[in-house]
Amino acid sequence: MLPVIIGSVGVGLLLLAFALNLLKVLDEDSRWYLSMNAMGALMASWYALEGGAIPFVILELVWAVTALIRLVCVIKKGPQQC
Repeated sequence: MLPVIIGSVGVGLLLLAFALNLLKVLDEDSRWYLSMNAMGALMASWYALEGGAIPFVILELVWAVTALIRLVCVIKKGPQQC
C-alpha cells in the first residue's frame, strides 16, 4: 500500500506543478515549480522501481535530475542567469 501512496503523491505533485504553470501561478523557473517537479519525479521513480517498470524509472530519474540541476542553478545564480 505504501508504494501506491508514494507514487500517487509523486504523480500528484507533477500534475499540480504542471497545472499551476499552465495557469500562470508558478513560473518555470520558480523554486516551488522546480522543487515539486524534482520531488514528484523522485517519488514516481521509486514507485516505478517497486513495480519493475525500468523504462519509467529512467524517465522519472532523468526528469528529477534535470529539475534538480535547474533548481541549483536558480538558487545559485537566479532565474535570469540559468
